[in-house]
Amino acid sequence: MPVTLTLPVRMRPQPDETTCGPTCLQAIYAYWGRDEAVEAVIARTRKLENGGGTFAVFLACDALRQGYSATIYTYNLMVFDPTWFVGRVDIAERLRRQREAKTDERLHYVTEGYLEFLALGGRLRFVDLSRSLMRGILRRGLPILTGLSSTYLYRAVREHGPDDIPDDIRGTPSGHFVVLAGYDRRQRSVLVADPYGPHPYGPTHEYWLSIDRVLGAILLGIVTHDANLLVIQRPATGRAK
Repeated sequence: MPVTLTLPVRMRPQPDETTCGPTCLQAIYAYWGRDEAVEAVIARTRKLENGGGTFAVFLACDALRQGYSATIYTYNLMVFDPTWFVGRVDIAERLRRQREAKTDERLHYVTEGYLEFLALGGRLRFVDLSRSLMRGILRRGLPILTGLSSTYLYRAVREHGPDDIPDDIRGTPSGHFVVLAGYDRRQRSVLVADPYGPHPYGPTHEYWLSIDRVLGAILLGIVTHDANLLVIQRPATGRAK
């Protein structure tokens, strides 16, 4: 097992405050040899109805439609019940029933995405989030696109209002997407490819950060409805479009 690993993920700056997701997706596509303008990925990525970004499942659906395979490791208990992953449970059927039983509009919207994701052949996993899981995925040469809490990741002031003004009193936590592209076992750190800037960790879009900080940020992504790992890979046979 290597002590350090770095995958050649090259992250571009996100064009605006709400396009971190498709910018990360473009970096994953580039990693797999697909040269595509980030504007093209943004244009076809399904957005939240209020214009505030996207969900990881919509990024995964785009990858599936382009011919890639996609696996989501979910920790979002607002959407998934843990018992759905034990035995032979029809998760799509459970999602439909949950949608009928609950009135949360954001839940209804993300449910549409997950139903499409499953219909397109996407895979869902519910396993303990750990250092070994993340390192194991990276060791297979698979970068990890993750939805997490930027407020926790950056130790930043919470934000308020449509313009996301820093406000420690009225503010609420913010979500973000980054790509994990390497690890250092000795330093217990991971390499974060981050489309946002400026951020607290230097002038570039790549930085090393404590793996425990990142694990916490991923789990706290549930506050903004994304707490997951998205792993996209080229099919073993055939080529992506």
